[in-house]
Formats: sequence, structure tokens, C-alpha cells
Amino acid sequence: FAAINRLSHNCATVNSSEVDIVAINDSFIDPNYMVYMFQYDSTHKFHGTVKDENRKLFVSGKPISIFPTNIKCGDAGTEYVMESTGFTTMEKAETHLKGGPFADASMFVMGVNHEKHDTLKIVSNASCSTNCLVPLAKVIHDNFVTMEGLMIIVYAITTTQKTVDGPSEKLWGDGPGAASIASLLQLVIPELNGKPTGMAFHVPTPMTVIDLTSSPEKAAKYDDIKKVVKQTSEGPHKDIWATLTARLFVSCNFNSDSYSSTFDAGAAMALNDQFVKLISRYDNKFG
Repeated sequence: FAAINRLSHNCATVNSSEVDIVAINDSFIDPNYMVYMFQYDSTHKFHGTVKDENRKLFVSGKPISIFPTNIKCGDAGTEYVMESTGFTTMEKAETHLKGGPFADASMFVMGVNHEKHDTLKIVSNASCSTNCLVPLAKVIHDNFVTMEGLMIIVYAITTTQKTVDGPSEKLWGDGPGAASIASLLQLVIPELNGKPTGMAFHVPTPMTVIDLTSSPEKAAKYDDIKKVVKQTSEGPHKDIWATLTARLFVSCNFNSDSYSSTFDAGAAMALNDQFVKLISRYDNKFG
């Protein structure tokens, strides 16, 4: 029951009266420690009440069943399963499959291709970085036609990156890389296949920034690019992503920001009409 699951719980229960969290699967920590993490999260505070009783969590008075290994989602009345540990195949998610739905998942990004999932029961909402990058990349490509792009992600440190040397399941330099995000971008927007690549840096901050350098086929003044991005962010997907028009922010200002992507117009720049650097920000866990 790590950070993304706790934050997903908070978003679902605080922002919607139509969602009830009924079950949690975690084989690593006991309920008492779940309570501790809820109460003392150093980045995202939870302001409700939390207690454990008879192997159930009671969050703001509502009971949540806990399944360490044998996941009985059906017994808990589960209608939807949100898998947040990175399983994307039936083989790895077999324990979920026994008690609830899961399979090899098609990928969708809100504000880009989410309306295409109507007939599917099982979907992937992609990664946080993908949700930040793809809306911005789509706007640029739809309006100016991307010839090539290079992205740099200054990525918020996660639990798998150690601040001192120590044993780990990953090499110390490993982590979510921008090259893999580029491949996901191409999966969501196939017409960009072969055009983007990138790299990532991990820093000890809870927020993340994406730096997208793009070479559009159609020459455009930076003011025109800003205008198009701003218009799009104020349109049908205004609850998904936003545009900042003044450079008055630092990364910590985006703590608990609910947008998938916030285009920082004041931090971006253009070398010429066919070479532009675009900056977008997001809360690594919350957006």
C-alpha cells in the first residue's frame, strides 16, 4: 500500500462521492504500518482519521478489507481493480485475475485517446510521465507536425533510488527512463513512431518536470505555440491539464497538483521558428 495507492485512495474519496475503496492488497506491511503511513506521509498529508481493527482499515469511518496474498476482490464487492505496482500482463497479475479483472492492457491517456476505450473492460492509464508528456506532444504534432523530438525528464526520486549505496533489485542508475517514456508516447500516438527519444535524471524532490525539445515541420513563432497550447488546455480537457503563463513557480509549488500536465509557458523558449523547448510539470504521485 505504497504512495500511489494511498494517493489514489485520497483522490477517489476526497474528490468523489461516487467511489468507495473496499479492498487493499499488500503482502509487505501490516495494517498498523498502513495507518502510520497514512498519518505521517512527509509529502502528501491526509487529514481524515485512520485506524486498523480486525485486519481492516477504517479510513474516515469507512471499512477497507486487507488481503496480504490471497486476493478475494469479489468477496469485498469489488467492481474495479486498480493495479499500481506495474503489472501489465496476465502472467504477472495472476493473483488479481483470481479475484477480479486484469489482463494484457491497452494503454490510454486522458485527454488524448481515452474516449477509444468504450468497449474494453481492462485498460492501462499509462505512467505519470506519459500522462504529462503525451498531451503536450499531441498538441504540437496536431498543429505543427513534429519532425523529431528529444525529451529530458528531471524525475522525482522514488523508493527504488537510494540516496546512499546499498543493495537493490535495480542497478543504482536505473529507474523510469525517458527513452522508455518515448516508446510509450509512440504507442499512444502511432504517427510519432521513430521521432522522439530522451533521457532522465533522478533528483531528491517529490515533483517532476519534463523538458521537450521539438522540431516542428511547420514554422511557428513561440507566441503562436503558447496560444495553441493555452487554448487546448482551456478547452474540453481543462480538468486534465493546464497552462502557466508567468514564470513564478518552483517544483514544490506543484505538490498535490491534480493536473496530469501543466505547461510552464514562462520557462520554455524557442531558438527559432522550427526549434522549441517546452516545459511541463506534474506532481510525481498526485497528478
